Amino acid sequence: MGGRVEVFYDIVCPYAYLGTSQIEALAQRTGASVVWKPFLLGGVFRAIGAADDPNRAMPAAKANHNQRDMVRWAEHFGMPLVAHPAHPRRTVLALRSLLAAGEPAFAAATRALYAAYWGRGEDIEDPAVIARALEGAGLDGEGCVARASDEAIKAELRERTDEAVARGVFGAPTFVVGGELFWGQDRLHFVEAALRGIPLREAAALVDP
Repeated sequence: MGGRVEVFYDIVCPYAYLGTSQIEALAQRTGASVVWKPFLLGGVFRAIGAADDPNRAMPAAKANHNQRDMVRWAEHFGMPLVAHPAHPRRTVLALRSLLAAGEPAFAAATRALYAAYWGRGEDIEDPAVIARALEGAGLDGEGCVARASDEAIKAELRERTDEAVARGVFGAPTFVVGGELFWGQDRLHFVEAALRGIPLREAAALVDP
């Protein structure tokens, strides 16, 4: 076992919130390291010609089903799920603030921002919400929000989004193991199989280990 799993995600995505909530335990089981890869999902959508909000572009019946399915997954993982009434909210400032926290703090900052937006339904566009969430993770929240306006931080988010496009990412969460992409919180057993180096036909036994 061992190796590493790269995690491409945006705070705006509920499925990424759910999927990333499980990835650290999965990595611990397999002896893998986690590489956090925040990117701007809307930027990827624009680059590949997808709708900015795919839910609004799909039939109502499918959108309604997806909403119910999201609730099921939250219940399955034992995670709170509280959507902001004006979802989707812009996450540019949140992502830049996360980058400003520095890569060693990505895991803690990611958990904190997801908890604010999807765990409590707070407005992730609000600088005070972002700062408070990061402060709760033991980080300099106000400092991170202030540094989010630095040109270097803005450029880093663009570069990370461009990297996601270049590597074939089209949605979130996307997990990458050994160059293989796995999209969605419902593919975590495939991710674990890849990290363990076992055939995918054995992956069913890894669901909810």
